[in-house]
Amino acid sequence: MGKRSASSDDLLATLERRFLAHPERHVGVNWATILARLEANPTALKTLAAMEASGGEPDCTGIDHATGEATFTDCAVESPAGRRSLCYDRAALDARKEAKPASSAVEAAARMGADLLDEAQYRALQAIGEFDLKTSSWIHTPAAIRVKGGALFCDRRYGAVFTYHNGAQSYYAARGFRVQVRV
Repeated sequence: MGKRSASSDDLLATLERRFLAHPERHVGVNWATILARLEANPTALKTLAAMEASGGEPDCTGIDHATGEATFTDCAVESPAGRRSLCYDRAALDARKEAKPASSAVEAAARMGADLLDEAQYRALQAIGEFDLKTSSWIHTPAAIRVKGGALFCDRRYGAVFTYHNGAQSYYAARGFRVQVRV
């Protein structure tokens, strides 16, 4: 890879510090392997930079030993602060007559180059730590639910992970979204 920018160096240093501080999130994975994949993938670095800038605190949460791909997931304890108060998707945003939020979770994730976590990915994240104890996160909603006007979100309360539904056009100051990217 060519010369990196100062912002790329800063991001990589942040990712390395987080990686080393939380070995339970990526048992058996070494930083040199991850760094090589990151340096070879500038598109993923842009997505990770957007995740970091919006408060996601991305960290490696696993590696596919068959392909070598590393998965980075938002590991902020609470739903990322820079991604809250958004309705679910564009259709929900367009349906609001007043008090429209700035955007939607699905659109904001796409601008970052990522997708919302689905329920299985969210539960896998919760298996390596405790997240969304005071907040909640929109998750990918199956079309059969979305077509009826609903959308799904998750959180952790009482030591358990819950999946709920809400109108897709709703938004709350304590609900954001989480994403992941494969590198």
